[in-house]
Amino acid sequence: MEQNGIAMLQELIDGAQRIVFFGGAGASTESGIPDFRGEDGIYRQPYPVPPETMLHIRTLKRHPKQFFEFYRQNMIYPDAKPNAAHRKLAELERAGKLSGIITQNIDGLHQLAGSRNVVELHGSVLRNSCIKCGKEYPMEFLMEAEGVPRCTECGGIVRPDVVLYGEALSSAALDTATDLIREADLLIVGGTSLTVQPAASLAACFGGEHLVLINLQETPADPYADLVLHEKLGEVLSQITVGAAAEV
Repeated sequence: MEQNGIAMLQELIDGAQRIVFFGGAGASTESGIPDFRGEDGIYRQPYPVPPETMLHIRTLKRHPKQFFEFYRQNMIYPDAKPNAAHRKLAELERAGKLSGIITQNIDGLHQLAGSRNVVELHGSVLRNSCIKCGKEYPMEFLMEAEGVPRCTECGGIVRPDVVLYGEALSSAALDTATDLIREADLLIVGGTSLTVQPAASLAACFGGEHLVLINLQETPADPYADLVLHEKLGEVLSQITVGAAAEV
């Protein structure tokens, strides 16, 4: 790993006051959750019906049994634990350096690591609710239910709080994410190819002092960044020290 790059990242973090982290699937691959668009991801598997169809809102409404069979098998990783990246970001937040996290992931690992200000653009598998009465249920309820999960109060379908194909991202989440990025003096983009819209366009809102990109592959924003590290996110952030003087 390039030590000059780590040293520069440490310097940028030390000098920043309002850091924002914007992350994607690569933030959780070190926790054992595959990058769905990577080599072993569901989008590369020879399914008879494309994942985009199985995870579409129409499939949930018209063929709920098939939807939940696919969802349970491919979208929930109950044994996944926060990795070094999640833990370091939580540490930076506790130290008052990190203003917030914007994530495209739905696994809830940032919160499990202790982060509090997390904007989940695509929702979370940890939250589920009845489409009729709104009663909320934990992830375990969906996992343990046979076939289509039904509300214990009204019998309605209990669906995950995840943005499906055919659904729009929350305007409130997008507004909050945009505000965070515009107010940041250091934006760290990690584990995302910056190709999925509209989330990827958020990076273009950044007008602060320094942009850092940490991703195994090149991204369209590489030429505009102050620092680019084509490394695993957890391996990079684990080498960062949070200054004792900044801790609370």
